[in-house]
This record gives sequence, structure tokens and C-alpha cells, in this order.
Amino acid sequence: MPAITRDEVAHLARLARLAVTETELDAFAGQLDAILTHVAAVSEVAADDVPPTSHPVDLTNVVRPDVVVPGLSQAQALSGAPAAEDGRFRVPQILGDGQ
Repeated sequence: MPAITRDEVAHLARLARLAVTETELDAFAGQLDAILTHVAAVSEVAADDVPPTSHPVDLTNVVRPDVVVPGLSQAQALSGAPAAEDGRFRVPQILGDGQ
């Protein structure tokens, strides 16, 4: 007996508001039946002593550890700026007085 019938595929298509032709119903029923059969076979193989996993290989962080290092001083940061004023970067004004 198939895992999903043609009528069930037609019902699902109606629920999803999909326009499906008679030929497509036959094709989709066969494809979905094959998928559901494979899922059932995999479910039978799963043993109670095998924990469920989201990935077949254990994942570990591969980033370097956070280490605090000294940053630039204010003078060093401003040394490459085209303009500085009062210890800050000087940039052109982009908003007018009324904004």
C-alpha cells in the first residue's frame, strides 16, 4: 500500500492552493510516496541507543580566544586623519542649520 495516495496529494494541493493537473497529481503521488517510504526506512534503522544529532560530526569553535590587547592612542588614531579638531576627527557638516 502506498504511503500517500493520489487523493491525499490532491487534498494537500487544495490546502496549499496549488493548481495541479491530473498528470502532475500522478507524478507527485509517486514522488511523495518514494520520499515517505525512504523516511520510514530510515526511521526503522534509528536505534534507541543512538542519540539524535543535528550534525554527523561534533562541531567545535575554530576561532581564536579573545585576548585584550592595547589599542591605538588618540594621537595615533588621529595621525592619519585628513583633519582633526579638539582630539576628534573633523568632518564636513552634512546637515543644514534648520535640520
